Amino acid sequence: MVAWALQFVAGRLIRIFRGYMARRSRGADELRRIDTVANAFRYFASVVVVLVAGMLILNELGISIAPILATAGVAGIAIAFGAQSLIKDYFTGFFLLIEDQIRVGDVVEIVGKTGEVEEVTLRYVRLRDPDGYVHYLPNGEIKLLTNRTRGFGQAVMDAVIKSSQKAEDAFQAMRDVGRELREDPDYASLILGDVQISGIERWEHVGVFLRCRMKVLPQEQWKVRSEFMRRLKRTFEERGIQSP
Repeated sequence: MVAWALQFVAGRLIRIFRGYMARRSRGADELRRIDTVANAFRYFASVVVVLVAGMLILNELGISIAPILATAGVAGIAIAFGAQSLIKDYFTGFFLLIEDQIRVGDVVEIVGKTGEVEEVTLRYVRLRDPDGYVHYLPNGEIKLLTNRTRGFGQAVMDAVIKSSQKAEDAFQAMRDVGRELREDPDYASLILGDVQISGIERWEHVGVFLRCRMKVLPQEQWKVRSEFMRRLKRTFEERGIQSP
């Protein structure tokens, strides 16, 4: 009963902490971090309470826990060798949360898998990829983490024109489309900067490859890119700029 009460109190305190921090947060990005840390605290508190309660119950039943602890100490050394990866998972997960490298809702790439983060625990990260598949990635396996939605995103747009076309005409069309998007009330709030013309990416026998980009809010780069390309195609057609 005490264990149940402690779990209830711990859950209540964590909810109060989350509510307090949520009121002080400056945006949705910070709120996702608070939710991630709160879930990790809730999981850790449950494990500690269950372990302590289990040992106390054994003691009340007349089962001496001293031999169990002694055996656990000896066995712990042997288990530690076999559970190195598990321990590594917990240590890595702890620093992932403390250093704020990943949050629920981020779009990340880990161990060759890309998707939206659905859950972060001390042991694993759960991703859902664009096809809907769910991947459970042990934290100890994370050597390189690429977060695609931290702070801001870049909508990168490529276009190809015939070699006979003037590149500057295409660049001007890109600038005009970017200005048009920034004036559109449905997209203005998503875009953080004007179009940046990267220039000619490469020149091949099929044509000239051009690139530009726009700074946007996190997770909005795909939406902005899709609309930009739709309008750019229309603008190219209107101005007679031909692609291969």
